[in-house]
Amino acid sequence: MRLLLHAAIMLIATLRCAVAPAQELLPRSVLVLDQSIPYTEYFGKLIGALQSTLKAGSSAPITLYSERLEYSHFKGPEYERLLHTFIKEKYREKPIGIIIAVGFDALQFAVALRSELDTRPPIVFSSIDDRVAAQLKLPPDVTGTTLRATVQDAVIAAKALVPRLRQIAVIGDPLPQQTYRRHYQQELQDLAGGPTYSDLTGLTMREVLNRVASLSADTAIFYTTFSYDRDGMRYDPNDALALVAQTANRPIVIDQETRLGHGGAGGFLLQAAPIGEETGRRVLRILNGERASQIPIEAGKFFKPVFDWRELRRWNVSEGSLPSGSEIRFREVSAWEQYRWQIALTGVALAMQSLLIAGLFYQRQRRRSAEVEARRRMGELALVNRRAAIGEMSASIAHEISQPLTAIATNSNAGLRWLARESPNVERAATIFKRIGRDADRAAQVIASIRTMFKKDEDQSRSLVDVNDVIREVLALLHIELEEHEVAARTALSDGPQRVLADRIQLQQVILNLARNAIEAMGAVTGRQRVLKLESAATESEFIITITDSGPGIEPDVLTRIFDPFFTTKSNGMGMGLSICRSIVEAHGGRLSAASAKPCGAVFEIVLPLP
Repeated sequence: MRLLLHAAIMLIATLRCAVAPAQELLPRSVLVLDQSIPYTEYFGKLIGALQSTLKAGSSAPITLYSERLEYSHFKGPEYERLLHTFIKEKYREKPIGIIIAVGFDALQFAVALRSELDTRPPIVFSSIDDRVAAQLKLPPDVTGTTLRATVQDAVIAAKALVPRLRQIAVIGDPLPQQTYRRHYQQELQDLAGGPTYSDLTGLTMREVLNRVASLSADTAIFYTTFSYDRDGMRYDPNDALALVAQTANRPIVIDQETRLGHGGAGGFLLQAAPIGEETGRRVLRILNGERASQIPIEAGKFFKPVFDWRELRRWNVSEGSLPSGSEIRFREVSAWEQYRWQIALTGVALAMQSLLIAGLFYQRQRRRSAEVEARRRMGELALVNRRAAIGEMSASIAHEISQPLTAIATNSNAGLRWLARESPNVERAATIFKRIGRDADRAAQVIASIRTMFKKDEDQSRSLVDVNDVIREVLALLHIELEEHEVAARTALSDGPQRVLADRIQLQQVILNLARNAIEAMGAVTGRQRVLKLESAATESEFIITITDSGPGIEPDVLTRIFDPFFTTKSNGMGMGLSICRSIVEAHGGRLSAASAKPCGAVFEIVLPLP
């Protein structure tokens, strides 16, 4: 009987122990106490890594609160009392599951604050030197990670930057007031058999700049943090580092990752993200049922030798002299190293395109010579009206072929500019050279189309063409010209494919010529946006294309003659473009008209019959 009673008691105790953790689960809310000033890059990286770790490791949401104690700005018992009262009252209605303390002073504040709270939440600390943590008498339910930042690491980095190092100039706030680096002062005094140190902490910024501008060649600078100077001026530590770097005549050793990129050459850098990740893992363990006192305090490996490649070049430091395992950041890779194959292929493509362009010009020259000879022979026998017809045809060819050739020249210049930059943009250049090939093909198609237009069997070259696709092709061809003239292109196209029976190249030339005229008309526009708008719409029997610009518009006397052959308002124009456009549209059974737009600009309307 006693045996059964004993077994029942044990079973009840076991069940109570099993149920107890579920009853004592902590609120899923975390209060982060950071002793530094707001908006530091270090805390931003730490809190970002902490949030990511908590989110990845928990299926249930965790609320994260943050308070900055700002001990570098405010001090004293009265401030401590007010800060305790403020935080305690602020979170009176917000249950806190865990307190995270970032830094030694934040840990002391957290311990004192917890004693005043009813819930007594566990504490997880970070960013505390392991020698300082070993001397603390921590209360129960406190765990965390420590780190070890030493002056010896800074000396090793300084010797790598200055091979004949004899002196280290220490810059920043007074070391006793730097919670992360208070032990540096004793370590600097204890340096034996190595470089001496010059204490430049606690000076004004003007004094610091004067001193670092005239240091000896065997000196390295060790920058800690500079948040204020003796005159009471406040500084962002990274901005202060940048000021020092602009004046300093010696390389600067740093000990924090977030200082990199602001003028420091590098060193054994404290990395904030791994600290945030490790702190997050400990918080998750506690929220999942472990007691903080059962999680041992451990020293983390949060320092890594990292150097700025630009500063190494500035001070002529060989990478071979750096500590083993060093990481080099901001390295600039030459265009040949990064894009060797792309440059080689682009060179081949450029050579082929050059040969193609040369061949095109040669064929054009031969064709022109043949036309001259034919025109001479025909002129001897033909009548005056026949010679006029031939002259109009040659003007048409010259006008239409000039557009693709101009595009080829523009794209060639643009491609050469992309390759001539200090950091060549090979991808953009390759894209432009592909456009040159397309423009060359289009030139040949234009010539063939014009020849077909003057033949009796011109209907054989026509097919069902999606006009909206033609409009998009024109905008793609005008991409560079739109950018150079700072013109915004807008479209309002009809839904679905809209097909008409037409010669695709001729229709493309009409839209392209009208769009180019619009771009040129807006060249002198100032004080308002330059806009090229292309619209399309369909009725039951017709398809309408509208091209509108925001230029100066068309004068009434010009509007009556704008489609006449050889009439032009341009100093270098032939007066054939709009006449040819109207002829092409009318040959397709359509009509082309022009008008002034309101409140400014011009509008051209193409109406084509639907099949």
